[in-house]
Amino acid sequence: MRLLIAGWHGQVARALIEAAPSRPEIKALAAGRPALDVRDPRSIERAFGDLSPTLVINTAAYTAVDQAETDEAAAFALNRDGARLIASAAARRNVPVIHLSTHYVFDGTKPAPYAEDDTPSPVTVYGRSKREGELAVIEANPSHVVIRTGWVFGPVASSFAAKMLAADAGAGPLRVVADQIGSPTYAPHLAAAILDVARAVAGHPAGEAPWGIYHAAGTGSTSWHGLAGEILASAASRGHAGAALEPIDSASYPSPAPRPANSVLSSDKFDRTFGVRLPPWQQGVADCIARLMDA
Repeated sequence: MRLLIAGWHGQVARALIEAAPSRPEIKALAAGRPALDVRDPRSIERAFGDLSPTLVINTAAYTAVDQAETDEAAAFALNRDGARLIASAAARRNVPVIHLSTHYVFDGTKPAPYAEDDTPSPVTVYGRSKREGELAVIEANPSHVVIRTGWVFGPVASSFAAKMLAADAGAGPLRVVADQIGSPTYAPHLAAAILDVARAVAGHPAGEAPWGIYHAAGTGSTSWHGLAGEILASAASRGHAGAALEPIDSASYPSPAPRPANSVLSSDKFDRTFGVRLPPWQQGVADCIARLMDA
C-alpha cells in the first residue's frame, strides 16, 4: 500500500509518520505545504503524479477554533474546499480517502455520548467548516472513511499535556475548566487505529468495504480539569513538582467560539466494524508524560 498523508504539521499527522514504518505492508509518504497545498488543484495533481498513492489520509485542516470565528473564509477554504479537492483527485484515480473530522460538528447539548447517526448541529465556524468538509468528501469520493475524533493530545511541545507540565508550580493554581467533558484521544493511539482502517479498506472497490462515518476516540471520558489532573499525577509519579489545579466553569473562561459542554464520542461502531478500540485515555496520558519527560 502506498499511503499519502496529506498534512504533516498536526499531532495526528506526526503520529502517523512515526507509526507507519512499523507496518511493513505500508509505504507512507507525508506531504504538506508548500509541497502539497490541498487548496491548490495543481499542487494536488503534482503530488498524486509524483507519489502514485493507493490510499490517502487527509489530516490537513484549519484548527484554530477561536480564530476561525473572524477568519471564516480561510477555515472553509481548507476544511471544506480543500477536503473536496483532495477527495476528488483521489476518486478520479479510484483511490480511497480517509478524512479526519471532529466532535465540533455537534452542539454538545446531548446528555449521552454522540453516535454517528446523531444529527450534526455545529455552532462554531470551525464546526460548520468541518461538517461541510465531511459532506464534500462523501459527495466527491464514494470510497471514503470519515473519522471523527476529539480532544487530541500528544507528546509534542504545543499539546495540552506539555502546557500542563510547563506551568510554574509556584505561580498559583492552574484554573482549568471542569464543566466540559470529552473523550481525550492520544495521537499515537489514534494513528495506530487509522492505519488499521487503512489496511482494512485498501484495495476494496466502492460497495465492498465499510465506507462511511465513524467515531474514534480514547476510551472513557473526563473533563479538562480531570485530564489536567491525570497529567499532573502521572508527572508527579515521575518526580515532577506540578502546579496546583483549580476547577472553574466555562463562564469563567470565555472564548470567541463556544465550546461544547459534551464532546464525548461513542466509538462502538468503529469497534464493531474494524475490531479496533482505542485504549483508555489514561494509558495515553501515561505514555505521553513518559515521552515528554524523557525527551
